[in-house]
Amino acid sequence: MILHTLIDYDTLRVIWWLLLGVLLIGFAVMDGFDLGTDILLPFVARTDLERRVVINSVGPVWEGNQVWLILGGGAIFAAWPPLYAVSFSGFYLAMFAILFALILRPVGFKYRSKRDSALWRGAWDWALFIGGLVPALVMGVAVGNVLQGVPFHLNNDLRIFYDGTTLFELLNPFGLLCGLLSVAMLVMHGAGWLVLKTQGDVAVRSRMAGSVAAVLTIALFALGGVWLWFGDEGYRITGGIVAGGPSNPLAKTVELAPGAWFANYAAHPWMLAGPALGLVGALACLVLLRVRAEIGALLASAVSIFGIIATVGLSMFPFILPSSLDPGSSLTVWDASSSHLTLFIMLVVTVIFIPIIVAYTTWVYRVLWGKVDARAIQNDSSHAY
Repeated sequence: MILHTLIDYDTLRVIWWLLLGVLLIGFAVMDGFDLGTDILLPFVARTDLERRVVINSVGPVWEGNQVWLILGGGAIFAAWPPLYAVSFSGFYLAMFAILFALILRPVGFKYRSKRDSALWRGAWDWALFIGGLVPALVMGVAVGNVLQGVPFHLNNDLRIFYDGTTLFELLNPFGLLCGLLSVAMLVMHGAGWLVLKTQGDVAVRSRMAGSVAAVLTIALFALGGVWLWFGDEGYRITGGIVAGGPSNPLAKTVELAPGAWFANYAAHPWMLAGPALGLVGALACLVLLRVRAEIGALLASAVSIFGIIATVGLSMFPFILPSSLDPGSSLTVWDASSSHLTLFIMLVVTVIFIPIIVAYTTWVYRVLWGKVDARAIQNDSSHAY
């Protein structure tokens, strides 16, 4: 069991910080267009058949896409236990809202077309809309609160105490800004998917909706950067950190400082690639949607999502969850991880199974390639959603 010493503890921590980012980005890209499609459902499809086309564009793949959410949650639980403890307890009501919305989705997909009733189907269409909007909004709000710091502290025994109050505490102005950015970003991505998978009026309306969402993504992302630059303070470590030492968040000292979230870009200019990709990807998606480059628009929206999420991680590094009540209790890459051996075993398992998941997903999308055929849906109601 000494194989884990082949990779230094501090290196493993950085690797798992990167892998956590990959899993979260994978979820946002792969399941993001499902959520965006659900949000767009009542607006880009006006007849029952058009709405069935939209639903069937994601119907065969949405369940598989959610594996990235499971992987991300599992990685947080196993690699960063204090992060899991604070986020899943402090954001309990927010997590419950997301869970409720995600439960609506499979029920909506399965039951929506079981009855030939306009009232019945319309109700499930709005349920699917809620199932897409709530996770997109709440996850963005959560990220906004993480950037501001979460109200928790650790005692001398490293017991975690969350001192927040209600769900509405999370709905502060900057948190809502990040939530709206998340919604705009995923609507842009969902529109790119629908333009690729549908035809006729649905594709035309999706192209228009995606163009508006791309503009909003650029504007809200830029506004968030300006807000952090001139408004909220960031966090920085002033001493006591040992990159390869035991996980003890209280061993370091942290201070609040204006513009601290931008310090990494001055020290490592290559990190500017994150916000650049976020902006350029959304702009490219806007242009490609207008010129009807279907595959390019979807890929560009994925690049924008990658850049926006990477910007958060790069700005905060090495912090993964700052504390607004006691900055010294903030969790970082260097002091909130599992043991050296645990991270190594998890890395071996990940190296084996992630390529299998990617290969299987690639095969599924290759098999299901092509436009959704409205006539096929009409002629095969027993198998289509």
